[in-house]
Amino acid sequence: MTSKLGQQSWNAGTLEVFPDFPPRDDMQNSLHLDDPAHQAALTQHLGNYDTTIVLSEVPVRWTPSQSRGHRIPDLLVAFGVNRAQAVEQNGYSIRDQGKPPDFVLEIASVGTAENDYTDKRVDYANFGIPEYWRFDPTGNQRYDVPLAGDRLVEGAYQPIEIVEVEPKHLHGHSNALNLALCWDHGQLRLYDPVAQRHLMTFAEEREARVAEREARIAERDARIAAENRADAAEARMRELEEELKRRRG
Repeated sequence: MTSKLGQQSWNAGTLEVFPDFPPRDDMQNSLHLDDPAHQAALTQHLGNYDTTIVLSEVPVRWTPSQSRGHRIPDLLVAFGVNRAQAVEQNGYSIRDQGKPPDFVLEIASVGTAENDYTDKRVDYANFGIPEYWRFDPTGNQRYDVPLAGDRLVEGAYQPIEIVEVEPKHLHGHSNALNLALCWDHGQLRLYDPVAQRHLMTFAEEREARVAEREARIAERDARIAAENRADAAEARMRELEEELKRRRG
């Protein structure tokens, strides 16, 4: 379903705004979303910045003024919506955007783990969110499994198949993102089956830039060395020609 409001003009300041909610008090998002730069990589991969939302810790409920029942997923993705409107409202209003988010992810923390696969699972299904994923960096110390995904089928969540590709490496396919979510030795990874590669983390992008720069430098040095050898060979050839002329003369 595509948001009608998300494709129309709107005036800033005319919509209800979500209240501020206390920030979370653990490091899970920083460690598993922010530091690897998954949110930035996903934003770049999906494109359509104005109509695609890829944000962390965004409150979600039917309306901003709803008295209770909000949820704040660790990662939210929504297509065909108005991103600027969500920023203006300080949250994601299902009513105002005209559709629920397409994808939400929770990362297990000590204080909220059980709630993630019980009450939140029910609420996300009631919101009509097509996919709900859970990631436990500890393995199964906080959730019952390291990686789990649910897909909405006729109003109820059905488990998404999770495959153990190799020891300590699990993945499941997200139809919403057309990516595989991976639990790789306790790290969250996003795999593009079309390009057959992972979306790069910040560290990998930095390493790639360094490797590219070093390759350019090596190519330049090799070219200069080849030019120097050619110049030396040409100079030697001239010397030999001059020597031959002297001997003949």
